[in-house]
Amino acid sequence: MTILIAYDGSDDSKAAIAFAGELLRGESAVVLTVWERAAMATARASVGLMMVIDQLGTEDAAVEKAMRELAEHGADLARKAGLEATPRCDPDSAAVWSTIVDVADEIDARLIVTGTRGFGGVRSLLLGSTSDRVLHNAGRPVLVVPAPDAPSDAGPGAEPGADEAT
Repeated sequence: MTILIAYDGSDDSKAAIAFAGELLRGESAVVLTVWERAAMATARASVGLMMVIDQLGTEDAAVEKAMRELAEHGADLARKAGLEATPRCDPDSAAVWSTIVDVADEIDARLIVTGTRGFGGVRSLLLGSTSDRVLHNAGRPVLVVPAPDAPSDAGPGAEPGADEAT
């Protein structure tokens, strides 16, 4: 069985990897990081944040390199959690959720694993939750792992990240 794990470096995506490792130890996994091309980001940005068009290619290359490193980091976490993991990094086609669904279709993933929230911020509020859209559009099982408890909710004396997988 191949599982697809969506990874963006957030605590929620780290929790999703840790849980998948506990639940599916030894399984094959593709850890996917989806990145947004600078031209798309610029089109969505406010006028004050726009970049010069000549810089878009350079910006894309830098973002892609960083996202490939992030995907490798996610795959390392997944291997430490007990999965046979390989990294994958793809630019978004139209939206992050649709890229996740498309990659799951391409690799015929038996399961998609995602956290409840990533680094979507205001964009998620405007466009809807990535995990919610994946859940409703994937056509295959989706495991949505809830956010790890915030340190203030963990109880007296609890240290931040004490229950994170290493």
